[in-house]
Amino acid sequence: MAMTIRPATRDDIPVLVPLLTEDVRQREALDGALWSAAADAGVRIEANLRTALHPDGSPVRHFWLVAERQGAEGKILGVAHAILLPVPPIYAGEQGMPGLIMEDCAIAQGVGGDVRMALLDAVEVALADAGARIILGSSVPAGAWAVDMGRRGYAALTHYYPKEMSDLSAPGIDVRHARESDVPGLVRASAENRETLFAIDAFWKPHPDADARFGAWMTKSLTLPDRDMFVADKGDGYSIAQPATALHLPAGHEISATGIIDDWYHAEMHDAQALANQGAASSALLRAAERALQTRNMRVAMVVCPAGWRSKRAVLERAGYHKALTWWIKRA
Repeated sequence: MAMTIRPATRDDIPVLVPLLTEDVRQREALDGALWSAAADAGVRIEANLRTALHPDGSPVRHFWLVAERQGAEGKILGVAHAILLPVPPIYAGEQGMPGLIMEDCAIAQGVGGDVRMALLDAVEVALADAGARIILGSSVPAGAWAVDMGRRGYAALTHYYPKEMSDLSAPGIDVRHARESDVPGLVRASAENRETLFAIDAFWKPHPDADARFGAWMTKSLTLPDRDMFVADKGDGYSIAQPATALHLPAGHEISATGIIDDWYHAEMHDAQALANQGAASSALLRAAERALQTRNMRVAMVVCPAGWRSKRAVLERAGYHKALTWWIKRA
């Protein structure tokens, strides 16, 4: 099929909105709790596109590419979306900002996989031209985009594990809300966490000033009203529960019902391959974070977990979490 791939413009929005709305519906069919479609999904998608396609619309650099059939003006066959991902300040980021291909890439019904592959080619080139030396791709497991990324040399880096919460039992082990006096212990536990992450994949190489930066962020986080921070009484673990953001769920999904547990660590999980003490304290910290989200009227908790961290995954899977999204990595 003869096609052209070009940057999207605001003139494409009337065609892109129904295409991306259908993409939202397809994810919702896979997991109605996590990927619940917003009642005004189309309105949200249109607003997001108008912001992203404006030169000064977003502090994050977006790439929207469309595949268009030649000789059929306005016939958009598919769309790819990517960003340059800011590096969290506790990581070295020696290779600059990675490119992230978002999960809201879509092709029209009845269009073949050659369009998807061509869009992947084009968005990788666009990200590389923008300076990305590492390309990440986000997709639902076993989806068509994930299969094509696997064929192109991507490897699983991080999984996102959601769980629809029901009535939750109390933590059962001494877990409490963090205080300012806990910040030094949080920094020590975070250093262990970063050590394990770096051993799993050099992508997570710590910044030389990571301890100071993490400590400053924890001190600030204790003042933020949108999150709950917990520590194990012995000071060897922590969990932080907070609302999901637009980076976690594309426009069109109902984001308000989902909370994120990203910062979650206990010394029991320090060995990425072997869980100590059957993960009792790790599970307690996880339950505390879940209960906090539930108290804030969220019904889905989603935990970020590196693909190679087997001991952490074991705690999650035993607690009823399932894999719903994967970030893949491909190095230039």
